[in-house]
This record gives sequence, C-alpha cells and structure tokens, in this order.
Amino acid sequence: MKKTSITILSLIVALPALAQQHLPNGVVVYALPKTTLKINAEATREVFTAGPYAKFAPKYLGFEVPVDDKVSYSLKSLEMEYYVEADAAKTYTVILKDSKSASNFLSMTSTGLVAMFENNAISSVPWRFGADARQQQFTNRGHEPTLAKETTTFYRTAKTDAGFERVPVQQSQVVEKNVERRAEEVANAIFSLRKRRIEMITGDAGDGFSGDAMRAALEELNRMEQEYLSLFVGKSSFDIQSADFEVIPDPTQAKQLYVAFRFSESQGLMMRDNVAGRPIVLELVESGSKKPSATNANDTDKGRRVSYRIPEVITARLSDVQNVLLEMRVPMYQFGVVMTFPIDVR
Repeated sequence: MKKTSITILSLIVALPALAQQHLPNGVVVYALPKTTLKINAEATREVFTAGPYAKFAPKYLGFEVPVDDKVSYSLKSLEMEYYVEADAAKTYTVILKDSKSASNFLSMTSTGLVAMFENNAISSVPWRFGADARQQQFTNRGHEPTLAKETTTFYRTAKTDAGFERVPVQQSQVVEKNVERRAEEVANAIFSLRKRRIEMITGDAGDGFSGDAMRAALEELNRMEQEYLSLFVGKSSFDIQSADFEVIPDPTQAKQLYVAFRFSESQGLMMRDNVAGRPIVLELVESGSKKPSATNANDTDKGRRVSYRIPEVITARLSDVQNVLLEMRVPMYQFGVVMTFPIDVR
C-alpha cells in the first residue's frame, strides 16, 4: 500500500491515550504519520529422500549420489512495501471552534494536504509449511521378483555295503533377495532400457515404430528409466514457506541498519532474534538533499495552525551482508521535517 503525496497528515479522531480526557468542544486531536516497512519473503523448501539403492550407485551406475535424507531451503522471492500509520509520539490538537475553521480543515483533507487515517492495518500472515514428504514412496523397485530360489546342499550319513558314507542331498527353498542383488537387477534394467531406446532411434529394433507411436514408445522408455534411476539418485519434493516481517525505522538511531529477519539453509525463514540463521539486513540511506526549514507556530497561534510532515525520500536496501537482494526508494515520514499551516486560510 503506497502513498505518493508529499504532504500527508494522518488524522485520528480519538487516540487511546487521550480518549479518557475531556476535550473542549471544537478541539480535534490528530497524529502525524510515520512509515513502516513490510518485507514479504518466500523460501523454497526441498525435501530430499535418498534412494534405497543409493550406496550401490557408484558400483552399478558409475557415479556418486547422496545417501542421506535432507531438508534444505533457498530464498525464492523478496518484496518490500511501505504503509503509513499514526505516530503516537507526535500528537497535536487543532481548534475548530467555528464552522469556517472546520470547513478549511476539511478542505485540506479533500485536497490531499491532510489524509484521514485509513484502514492500513496489515493482517498477520501465518507461516505455511507443506506436508513433510520425507517418506517418499519408491513403489517401483525393479522389474524382477524380490524372491529367488536357492539350492542348498546338505549331507546325511547312509549305511552302504562298504560301510557308512556321507551322501549329498540337495534342498531348494525360496528366499528374499538381498538389497545389493535387487540393486544390480535395477541397474541392468536401466542399461537394457537405454539399449532399447538406441535401437529404436537407429531403426535396429525392427518394431516398425514411427510418428506418434515412436514418440509414445520413447516417452514410456524415458519414464521407466527415470523411475528406476530414482531408486539410486532419490526423489525431491518442493513447497513454499512464506512470512511477512515489519520494520519501523527510528530516526534517532545513529546507524540506520536493521535486521529485518534471518534465513537458514536448514530451517528457512526465521525471526530476527533467532541467531541460528544469517541476518538479512535492511539499510536506510538518506538522500542527502537539503531539508526545508521547520517552522514553529507562535504561542498566539497555538491551536490555530495545522502541523504536518514533509517526508524525506530515502533508499531502502535489503542485503545478506555480502549481496544486495532488493532496493527501492521510500518516502520516510519520521525522517522528514514538521511544518505548520494556518487553519484560517483567506
């Protein structure tokens, strides 16, 4: 929500601190505006699940792959906006004891010199996380059965004419294949699919595929290969984490540096007081242009002049200390000067 008017005054009908006080008729209490910066941040969360045959990839496929599950974050986008709210430290009163003064005061409101306090409240945005997809399901674990037949030789003692002898007896049983054997079969299936694809492309397969049939067959081979490869290289799922952070700059602060929020590759977006993440710093750079001289009302004019602020346009810069991530110009009211305007304009 951006305000571009140079002289804007935020009017409040009643401030909480003064609401309990009895004000004379015709006296209006108002507050000068201040600028609040709002940073909208989004991060991408990657949930990586290692393949069940990851440790056998160097042996059967010839390359290394991650063997451990991991959750990681990366900054996706940053947006910075500003809005105007009442500065409770800068409250004034103006006397509207006759209709002419009230008419002038309202005329200034309609022309933009004084802006009514608008609905600038920003609703809080909850942190959003997708369902944890750490337990990825590798349902296709190969094209061969997981059981195999093994033959075991036993020996028993039998009585013969020559005496007692050990006689071999073979016994077959069905056992579950070990993990490495299944990984080997999947690797062989991958190479078989690749060989089949090359034969189809070069015309050596003899299937007579062409046009859409060839395209569909190749797409299916590619899909099957990726499914088998995922058993070695693993799978990743992605979702978005988002959060809003607000900064109210303080003009009395010597160095205009603020920690807007923090970011961690392992935990994502974090509040500014969580030192587990690296800081994302907001730096405010003043333009250095000459400010107009402030004017003060005489005691005899007290209550008959309207005070307003002329904001200073500053450069707001977001960085991770090493790299500038975002930069924009912002009219900062609390950095500007307070001027006065006679309410009885003739």
